[in-house]
Amino acid sequence: MSTPHQGPIRVALAGAGAFGIKHLDGIQNIDGVEVVSLISRDLDKTRETAARYGIQHVTTDLNESLALPEVDAVILCTPTQMHAAQTLACLKAGKHVQVEIPLCDVLAEGEEVVRVAKASGLVAMCGHTRRFNPSHQYVHNRITAGEFNLQQMDVQTYFFRRTNMNALGQARSWTDHLLWHHAAHTVDLFAYQCGSPIVKANAIQGPIHPTLGIAMDMSIQLKAANGAVCTLSLSFNNNGPLGTFFRYIGDSATYLARYDDLFSGKEEKIDVSQVAVSMNGIELQDREFFAAIREGRQPNASVEGVLACYQVLHGLEQQLDAG
Repeated sequence: MSTPHQGPIRVALAGAGAFGIKHLDGIQNIDGVEVVSLISRDLDKTRETAARYGIQHVTTDLNESLALPEVDAVILCTPTQMHAAQTLACLKAGKHVQVEIPLCDVLAEGEEVVRVAKASGLVAMCGHTRRFNPSHQYVHNRITAGEFNLQQMDVQTYFFRRTNMNALGQARSWTDHLLWHHAAHTVDLFAYQCGSPIVKANAIQGPIHPTLGIAMDMSIQLKAANGAVCTLSLSFNNNGPLGTFFRYIGDSATYLARYDDLFSGKEEKIDVSQVAVSMNGIELQDREFFAAIREGRQPNASVEGVLACYQVLHGLEQQLDAG
């Protein structure tokens, strides 16, 4: 792996939209890390955001930031379709990189990222936030301690996005995707919590939206090698409670995870405030990225560590395309 990093870590952040702001807020709580460059499409809006967070350098061109010798690491919060190519650009520029989920929307591109990352010796991580949310960490800790064996996960990922908008309700310049983005969270989390690879996966989808060109409803079934199963329902049509809701059914308990909150199967709230140093999954994800850079090690959710998720998604896409 890379040599351990001494001194402050200087970061360039690409994509100052809804998720970029979450990273900027999280990084403010992490000692020894400074965002020195902000990259986004709209220069005026980017300047406003940079001023708010005390960031000196602003550009619309990622390559301009990659050319800055003081930049040690890059966080990519850009449109899905750009993730793989931009991750490769960061690695080839000698920068550590964390790319938001998903790693890619074409498997071959994700495989190329993994190949280049391994050869580079740099830290390359993908933002699989569910691994870091305290609610899911609590369940993971019980599983690794042998106190809870997962039998089934039942997951609902529901949004109301009949027009192209982001998490802040603003118009989006690119089209989001239920399979390659939103299903990626659960496909990866299921295998991670099982500690067992996915050996069987099925998918069906509803009608393709006439203007967005994507399916607005989807259903996925997964089975792990250890026998655990997962049922995932996804919708952009849901005009009700929004977000992702997880039910963990095991041999000794049932858990309901809603964002960073965790409940028993009887709706008793479980205190997860002591699971990690923060209740913010994005901040915890960033802490892991910077810790891996400092310690010269592979991070949890390294690009290599999450590749199996994208191999499953590729298989599901082929199934859906075949009708």
